[in-house]
Amino acid sequence: MPAPSSFDYAIIRVVPRVERDEFINAGVIVHCPTRDFLEAKVWLDEARLLALWPGVDVADVRAHLEVFPRIAAGERTAGPIAQLPRGQRFHWLVAPRSTVLQTSPVHAGLCETPGSVSERLLARFVLPNTPPVE
Repeated sequence: MPAPSSFDYAIIRVVPRVERDEFINAGVIVHCPTRDFLEAKVWLDEARLLALWPGVDVADVRAHLEVFPRIAAGERTAGPIAQLPRGQRFHWLVAPRSTVLQTSPVHAGLCETPGSVSERLLARFVLPNTPPVE
């Protein structure tokens, strides 16, 4: 069994009206440098988003959210940010911003398999009606 590695993560948030400071969680970003791992997973609860912002263009929000995993994966079609080294992509993805899409503060943890961490965090903080996975 490999030794645990440290990882950093942030929650991706949709903030429909920045001035109200209301948000819904819509994804996670996990970075584990010792395992050469960077992954973003997104899932949008459209009903919750529409409850906070009835006039929102859900397709537009979804399109912007879907860029997070593409940048994390380093896809060439995701633009110049996706071509940066893994650590720089992570820092760009979690950089503070005052737009509709924001991230939480960065948190840290230890893991043996960072891919399973992404799934656990998505289930715990984003997906509806899922019990916490310990």
